Amino acid sequence: MIKRYLHNFIVHERNFKMKLVGEGILVGIFAGLVVVFFRIALERAEEFRAMIMEMIKQKPNLIWLWFLFLIMAAFLVGYLLKKEPLISGSGIPQVEGVLQGKLSMNWLRIIINKVLGGIISIGAGLSLGREGPSIQLGAAAGQGVSRILKCPKIEEKYLITSGASAGLAAAFNAPLAGVMFSLEEVHRHFSPLILLSAMSASLTADFISKQFFGLRPVFNFHKISPMPLRYYGYIIMLGIITGICGVIYNKTLLKTQDMYAKIKWLPAHYRPIIPFILAGILLMTLRQVLGGGHGIIDSLIQDSYGMKMMMLILIMKFAYSMISFGSGAPGGIFFPLLVLGALTGAIYSSALESIFGFQKGYMENFIILAMTGYFTAIVRAPITGSILITEMTGSLSNLLSLSLVSMVAYVTADFLRSEPIYESLLERILRNNKKAEMKSDSNEKIIIEVPVSMDSQMDNKMIRDIQLPENCLIVGIKRGNREIIPRGNTLIRSGDDLLLLVNEKEEAVMKERLLDMAGKPFI
Repeated sequence: MIKRYLHNFIVHERNFKMKLVGEGILVGIFAGLVVVFFRIALERAEEFRAMIMEMIKQKPNLIWLWFLFLIMAAFLVGYLLKKEPLISGSGIPQVEGVLQGKLSMNWLRIIINKVLGGIISIGAGLSLGREGPSIQLGAAAGQGVSRILKCPKIEEKYLITSGASAGLAAAFNAPLAGVMFSLEEVHRHFSPLILLSAMSASLTADFISKQFFGLRPVFNFHKISPMPLRYYGYIIMLGIITGICGVIYNKTLLKTQDMYAKIKWLPAHYRPIIPFILAGILLMTLRQVLGGGHGIIDSLIQDSYGMKMMMLILIMKFAYSMISFGSGAPGGIFFPLLVLGALTGAIYSSALESIFGFQKGYMENFIILAMTGYFTAIVRAPITGSILITEMTGSLSNLLSLSLVSMVAYVTADFLRSEPIYESLLERILRNNKKAEMKSDSNEKIIIEVPVSMDSQMDNKMIRDIQLPENCLIVGIKRGNREIIPRGNTLIRSGDDLLLLVNEKEEAVMKERLLDMAGKPFI
């Protein structure tokens, strides 16, 4: 097995790249079909909810039947969560945990339970998004392809990453954002192998998705034009505002989970019953906040809300999103947080126009800018955020302003010492769900890839001068297109990718220590 790894990585890396491209296409097909099915099922579930609302309007005495249905649905979701805890929440932290060797998953159980749990939760009206589940479904599809093809462990991780990229691409018709997400958020370093496999999977999944949903972008903005440079001061201010809002979002979300944990009389897997019951109440009072919130953005584009209504929806959407996600119900935060960002941008634009006499006609610009800033401050993936919003809106005219608001929001959140939300959520999963942690007694050896950053402990040092952890061996160095056989006097340089042989059961600890020594290239 060890010889095969070395053979793939060093001797025949070009053939290995082509192999990964082919496998990436298979992953893209599988993940694309799974996510397309998930999206179609969600659309039908939302249509069912709309039909129920019309029936209740005509016959209000039927409302008790809907609440009974919601309670039964909540118990079913609770059963699924008890059966497979890794389907809770968005699924993105779980995917990162699997890739770090800290969690293990069964790809078939994840797909079945996540699809069913996500359809029930989002379809019932919980303020959750489809993107997190789509990323986890794609990652599970990648693992499935790997297991069917009997790929080695290191190759399986490339395919899981490819599947995650394909899942995001199929969920939002955003293939480039899917690729960047895998590099910036999931793996946090650039690798040609990851890039090739993720891109082939993302493009394939996007092609399949467009066969069912068409070529139009997710959001249909009509009045987007480049903002004059003299208005960029307002963009900087919006970046600060969204950065602060993102910090509040992260802290409130974690506090909400703490509040749920204090409810001792309610088992953890049955916590979703709270947002399910609230979904019935909101259906009759403020149905706009139910579901992911695509309709809210459409209404903002059409300028259908006044300032007071936007403020009300913002507050209620924020609160219900916290209650929904904090309960652990299967569903993501991408779409709800983008909706919160859109509302923030619309309110900011309206305030500028009414209070400061700002020129009208730029509300849609501020909406997409605030969506980007909100995403960046919460997820801390500025490049992914800029590309994602660009692909979702189908407009390339605001890349400069999008990049600016992303940078300002990122710096603001960093200044306020806010941790990226998925890192915080993964820490909680590992702390609160010890049974899910990887426990392997295998003596199998695997190869991990570690990038060397400038001014790290390894940079500009000979291999013999580096104090590597015990049971760890450098077996190869990739420097650009060159493959170097390591020797004691080999000088390691920034930009090198080190191939290290470690025990499988020590993978997570080893990789964390080695990344600290080599320096993490992403901020």
